[in-house]
Parts: sequence; C-alpha cells; structure tokens
Amino acid sequence: MTAKNTRTLTHHLKAVKEGSRRYENAFQGVSRMILGNDIEKVVVNGKTTYDFGIFRTGKKHLIGMYDEINSFVSFVKDAAEGGSSKEMAYVLVGEPGNGKTFFVEYLCGKYRDFLASDGNRKYTFRFINMDKLGSYGKIATIESQTYEDPMILAMSLFETTDASKTYLAKKIGFSDTQIEQFYDNYRPLGACSAYILNDIRTQTDGSVDAMLKHIEIIPVPLTESLGTITGKYPAKDKITSSAVDLLGEESIQRLLHLTDTNNPYRFDLRRGALARVAGGGIHFSDEIYKNKKDLVQVYLGVIQNRTIEIDGYKWPIDTLIIATSNNAEFNRFLAEKEEAPIVDRCRISYVSHNTNYKLQEQLTDYAIGNEAKTALSGESLHQDPNLNYAASVAVVLTRLARSEKLTPVETMKLAAGEVAGEKSIKTLSEVIDTLNQEPDITKRFGQKGLGQRNLGRAVQLLIESSETNEGRCMFAYDIFNALERAVLDYVTDANDRTKYIEDLKTAKGLYRERVMTEMFNAYMDEPLAIRKDVMNYVNMIIGIDAENLGPDKMWKYKDPQSGELKALKIDERYINSVEERLGLKTEEQRETFRTSIRKIYGQKISMNPDYDFMDNLELVKAVTDVRLKSDIAGAGSLIGALANRTNEENQKLYDRMIDSMLNKLGYCQTCAQKTIEYFCTQEDEK
Repeated sequence: MTAKNTRTLTHHLKAVKEGSRRYENAFQGVSRMILGNDIEKVVVNGKTTYDFGIFRTGKKHLIGMYDEINSFVSFVKDAAEGGSSKEMAYVLVGEPGNGKTFFVEYLCGKYRDFLASDGNRKYTFRFINMDKLGSYGKIATIESQTYEDPMILAMSLFETTDASKTYLAKKIGFSDTQIEQFYDNYRPLGACSAYILNDIRTQTDGSVDAMLKHIEIIPVPLTESLGTITGKYPAKDKITSSAVDLLGEESIQRLLHLTDTNNPYRFDLRRGALARVAGGGIHFSDEIYKNKKDLVQVYLGVIQNRTIEIDGYKWPIDTLIIATSNNAEFNRFLAEKEEAPIVDRCRISYVSHNTNYKLQEQLTDYAIGNEAKTALSGESLHQDPNLNYAASVAVVLTRLARSEKLTPVETMKLAAGEVAGEKSIKTLSEVIDTLNQEPDITKRFGQKGLGQRNLGRAVQLLIESSETNEGRCMFAYDIFNALERAVLDYVTDANDRTKYIEDLKTAKGLYRERVMTEMFNAYMDEPLAIRKDVMNYVNMIIGIDAENLGPDKMWKYKDPQSGELKALKIDERYINSVEERLGLKTEEQRETFRTSIRKIYGQKISMNPDYDFMDNLELVKAVTDVRLKSDIAGAGSLIGALANRTNEENQKLYDRMIDSMLNKLGYCQTCAQKTIEYFCTQEDEK
C-alpha cells in the first residue's frame, strides 16, 4: 500500500476496526496506560493501598505519594467510565517543594512515551486542496485546529447521524455494538472543521468519494516543545496574562486570505494553550489560583463544558485538566466566596510531604544529585556514608505533627513501617485520623515541614562551606547546621521555626546512635557486626527456654535465613546486660520484653526470613552500648581508648579502626577522623 493510501480516512477506519489504531478519549488513554502496568498492594501508615508500577519506573521516578496517586487513578478511571469526574479538573494543593509539579510533569512524560508506541498513537485530519474551493485564497491545507480524531470526522461526515452510522456499518463494516460505543464518546466537530466540511460537501454535491479526496489523516505531532498532547500554562501576572493565551484569537493573516468573514477559521486557536492539547491530551495549569479572576472564569467554562468558546463559536475539546496550587494561594481563593463555582468543579487532592524516612533516602539522593561532586579546587568531593541518613531523618522529623500519644521518633519509625517499642501502627492510624479531621489543611498529617527545596538549599550550603571544601568531604554532622540555616532563612512562621529547630536536635540524637553502631562495626572490623550481635541476643532469648538446652548452655537451632543448623552458647550475663541497658529492672519487665521480641520474630520471619531487628533502635543501642563498654579492658570504654591515644595500644586501636572505616565502611580520611572525634565528645547524648 502506498504512503498516500495509508493517509485516507477509509484506511484509518479499517485500522480502527482491526484494532491496530484506537479511538479513545484522554481519560481512557491515561487510565489504560496506568492500569496496563504492574499494580501491587502495599501497607502505608497501617492502611492497605495500591502502588502503581508506572509511577516507579525510570531513573528519576516518583517516591511515595501513595494516597495522592490512588486518588488520581480513581479520578481518571471514573472519568474514563463516564462518571462525574469527566466534567472536573484535578487540582493538587499543598506546600511548596512537596512534588506536585514533579508529579504532573512525570505523568505527562510517561503519557508522551505511551502515545509514541504503535497502537497508542493519536491521529488527526487535515483538509487538502482548499485553494481549489475559491474562498480560501492561497491557503491550500487546513489542519484540524484542535487535533480532532478522524473518528469524530467520520461520525459527522454526513448531515444526519443516521447517514453517518449507515456509512460506518456498510462501507467499513463496523458492528452495531461498535458504532454505539463510538457514539457514546461522540462530540461535534469544532466550528471551523464543521464549516469547512460543509463547504466541501456543497462543492462536491455531497459525493463521499469526492469529499474524501479533500481529507488526509496524519499523526498528531508529539514534539514536547510545541506543547502538543501535553501542555503547561504557568500563571502569569495580571498585566501580561489574557484569555488569548488559553483560547486563541482572531488571525489577521488568515483574514487576508478568507473571502467569507463568517468563516470560523479566521480564529487562530493554536495561539492558545488549550487547542494544542485538545486531541486527547493533558493540560497542566501551574498555580491555577494565582491567575486573575477573568482567566479563572475562562477555566470555569472550559472545565465544565470542555469547549473552547470564542464569539459564540464552539470547539469541543478532549482534555484531562490537571492543576496545582499552594496552600496559601488556595486559602486566599476560598476566602472569596463568589469564586465557589470554580472550586466546586475541581477535585482537590491535598498533597502531603513524604513522611517515610526510608523513602526519603531516595528523595535525598535526588537532592544531593547523582553526578560526582567536586570541591572548588576541582578535586572530587567525598560523601559521608551517614550523610543521607542524617539529612533524611532531619527533614522527615520536621514534617511530623506533635502528638500526645506518640513521641516524634516513635511516629517516624511507625510511619516507615518499623517497630516502635510497645506502640503499634494502630496508634499511628488513630493519630493520623485525628489530625486529618482538622479544617485547617496545614495542621493535617505531613502537610507542614521542610520540603524538598529546603533540603536542596541545605545541601548547597553544605557544599559551599569552607569545611567541606577544605576536607574535600560532605561530613554528615554539618548537614544539621546547613538545615538550621535554611530554617532561619526561609521559614517565616516563628512557631514553625521553633518546632523545626527542636526536631533537628532529635535528629542529632538519632545520628549519634547511628555513629555508635558504626563505631562498633569499625571496632569489630566487620560491616555487619552489630547486626550479628543483635540477632545473637534475639536467638538467645528464644533458646533460653528450649527443652534441648544442656548444662553447657549450648543450643542448636535451624537458621531461617540460611536453613543451616547452628549452635549458639546462651550467655545469660550478656542477656542481662542488654536488658539493663534497656532499663528493664524487674524479672516481670524482662519477661514482657522477651515475649514481645519473640512475638515480633514469629510475625516477621514468616513474611521475611531476612528480618534482622535493626529497625528496633532501642535494642540496637542497648547491644551497642554493652559491647562498646565491656569489650575494651583497661580503658573502661572505647571512647576512653580513642580519646586518650598516649599509649601505643590505644594508638594501634585507633589506626586499626580508621583502616577498617576507610576500607570496609566507605569513609574517607576526613569523615573517618571527624566521626571518631564526634563519637568521643558528649554532644547530643540522649
């Protein structure tokens, strides 16, 4: 088949019949794209929700945002199934720097990739040989201004609907069911396409074959910079913004050619942002409520009626409209009561900050950047292995609201799906439910705190500091000073500032515990030394009551991780020391704690044989303290030995630990020395 034949309307309709091309609206396309990928069930803050694989692919993908993504998917799915959502816009409202714009741009990028593959591509039509009609001057080809689907043209090819249906059934061979489905998704041709088609019909005396010679089918261009299929309209100031930017305007150039001044083609719709995405695209309105009132009124009509209207002429559009807004701007808009109709036509999704510090580690990687960093001197800049943890914990703590039921650290651990002593995930669910009843959005769970941009600023401050450049290393403890600077410079509310500074102190305490663990691993010259000791304690308290325990206190058990048979000597002194550090004084307290550990072990190991209790910070800290304090004879503790390096033995220990940190734990000379120095001080001791 020649290239020319593949451009005919008949060829396109047959391709739709065979299934190699599609006729679907924007909602159906986006819905099919999302639901056609992997979907997993996950538990977030104690509630089961879905995780959609399409949002987790690529080098820089979305992290977290489970509730927001679920809400968006159900909105699009409802609209695709003809629900009320198809007459609404989806608006993401939240604090700056929490990923609203990134979410929309990521979605648009995925949609473009989706449409670029065969079978998903969008097609439109253009009228050719127009100069032969006489009233179009030298204009030879006219493309559908709103990228209308060829199926829309086929459904309006004849003056009556019945005649068009008969043509589709007899000439192309569509079944009655298929035709009914097409007409469920029917919309009239835009003003100029309908006018031109009528002109052609008159000129050819209604001969279909002659009419089709004036019609050519072409793919919709996917060039991102043209703003076709996915387009963004950023809010401008009151003087430079006008409805023309959205809808288009009369074109003087076209008026020079058109002899009939009533021809709607005199309006150039592509001058506006909406027409370019009208053929099954996504229109992204950034900061929608920052626009002046008359522009918001334009949106009102577009959202409700899905038409571009100029001087009484109408062009129906097929567009998914997504917008963003920050809390302050949205609240100001709500305060103006007369603007209620626009909010009424929006599905508002309140976007919270990420509150899971494990997921935050990936976001922190985005903020730090994956390119190799260099100091001002040009030499490469090392990254302290604890930097990501310190930064992630610090920013997440600022995002967690205070509660009487949970301490900030307990809230943080539960939100990351970890163990928090006696407190259960149910407590966190209750706290979140209570907070989410607040009419003031900013008081809800995860709505306030240091955003991704503030974290980015703190990383910039860290990199530009003289200490970082002198030592050629981004030392983890310095991020706290950088974050404090960001809080003082960029957080305007005094109460928020005070809370964030307190949260940074808590984060320093957690960093200190992390350093204790690292020191122990360095001392034992093994990256996972502390993990082994924690598991030894757990296995000992399981084996202590075993029936097959001999007088030598040796216990044989099958390791669930490797399946091997192992022998373990149960050291009651070690067990007691760990429990003393945990503050368990009486026999009853100890037994309660052991029972809870055994229970956790039973629940977790069946689901995850590699579970290692390293998320139980109290237990890890107790085991670390016991080993650090008891292992070093003479100096009384590791701190004493490292701080006082006057004798040869202590110097050897110091050198051995530095060597272990450099070769096995990923430190450089600067951060290894600084971490040991910090470990030897009493700073941030809880």
